[in-house]
Amino acid sequence: MAADTPAADTFDYDLFVIGGGSGGVRAARVAASEYGARVALAEDDRYGGTCVIRGCVPKKLMVYASEYSELVDEAQCYGWDIKQGSFNWQSFRGRMHAELDRLEGIYKKLLDGAGVERFDQRAKMQDAHTVKLADGTTKTAKHILIAVGGHPVRPDMPNAELGMVSDDIFHLDALPKTMLIIGGGYIACEFACIMNGLGVKVTQYYRGAQILRGFDEEARGLIAEAMCENGIDLHVGTDVVEMAPAADGDSGAMPTGSDAAAGGTSSAAPSTANASAKSGPMRVKPTTGDAQVFDAVFFATGRTPNTKDLGLEDLGIEMGRRGEIKVDEYSQTGVPSVYAIGDVTDRVNLTPVAIREGMAFVQTVFGGEPTPVDHELIPSAIFTQPEMGTVGLSEEDARDQEEIEVYSTSFRPMQTAFAGKSDRALMKLVVSKKDRTVLGCHIVAPHAGEMIQLAGIAVKAKLTKEQFDATCAVHPTMSEELVTMRTPTRTA
Repeated sequence: MAADTPAADTFDYDLFVIGGGSGGVRAARVAASEYGARVALAEDDRYGGTCVIRGCVPKKLMVYASEYSELVDEAQCYGWDIKQGSFNWQSFRGRMHAELDRLEGIYKKLLDGAGVERFDQRAKMQDAHTVKLADGTTKTAKHILIAVGGHPVRPDMPNAELGMVSDDIFHLDALPKTMLIIGGGYIACEFACIMNGLGVKVTQYYRGAQILRGFDEEARGLIAEAMCENGIDLHVGTDVVEMAPAADGDSGAMPTGSDAAAGGTSSAAPSTANASAKSGPMRVKPTTGDAQVFDAVFFATGRTPNTKDLGLEDLGIEMGRRGEIKVDEYSQTGVPSVYAIGDVTDRVNLTPVAIREGMAFVQTVFGGEPTPVDHELIPSAIFTQPEMGTVGLSEEDARDQEEIEVYSTSFRPMQTAFAGKSDRALMKLVVSKKDRTVLGCHIVAPHAGEMIQLAGIAVKAKLTKEQFDATCAVHPTMSEELVTMRTPTRTA
């Protein structure tokens, strides 16, 4: 992996990182603080990247906010004499952005404390060891790490620019009364649940047969049912034919008045404040049914790497069909001095993965320990309502590779069952018949993300079903089902 390069002291830096997201910041900080490398980093937007500024963190804060709408009814069933209040979007939004500012400040302080020189401007590649900054200056480095992430994309259709994407939703002046979400992936489903919980009347179109393609069939089916029961108007097998600004007085077929959601302040079914969206009401015609009017349209139809105008093609760096940077198992491109990590490589687009890729890069290049990136058995969570946690193979993927046993149970959790709710949870293990290894674990339940982190340790360690069984249950909990299922539900 080493390249024939000039002596290190002829460069301005040992490492120049392009991109100030979680992966780039971690790599820069560790290279400087633990290995004494001379490091610089350029970021043309906000430090923290997608996760901190326009992704995981603000989304999770919105998840928390949206869940409170259900707590009053549940608390009343437990004897609490409390009443439904109202949700103030402006108040929440202000606190949310203050928290993002605080976290961005921490990222900057971490870099400064490690001795990393920051350039708050865009950088692009000029040659294998040189980057050019927006102010026209150039900097040289023995190694260059590209960690510029990705961005949401709109579909190729007329007026698509009038719809929102995930970057926009955190900056709404007020909540719309009605929203159409287009897409069926985890971002679409998470925001459908979020906006529904905040009082927005949500309709969701997805062109596929079932939402959350690629995840376990049984788990995603349960989530789809729960979303519909919670009031989301979900339409699978449905795409958009055309979209245009609604004419004055064109209400389409959408509900108004007491069935619509609030703008600035809202309760479960408010009817007062004005809605504010990116471009005003939109008239949307689906492939099924009549045209409808929505106050806002939100595209959750995919993301693409931020590789445009980085100068990569001129260096001969290989790019994939979607614009992703092609790298080997050590995150090294075809140009030996240039590496890439995170979403810009379109491998596993998760923040903890980008951080681990950054650490593996530092160990490889500065620690003298060639460390391939481990992308196997990565646990993940989808923050729908209920949540889904998953690690390992789905039932469908596992049975395509070998004979399996499936241990699965669906039940009403004690907390919500007591309150008379129909919510159901799912605990599921996919087990190899051959060596009894647990190939996959799938949880649909409140706080599934917290549970799958711990289950992920066991699956990563390749524990067997019998080792799960030998673990004493914690009672009464939902997760005890993971160690009490004794009889296979089915074999395949």
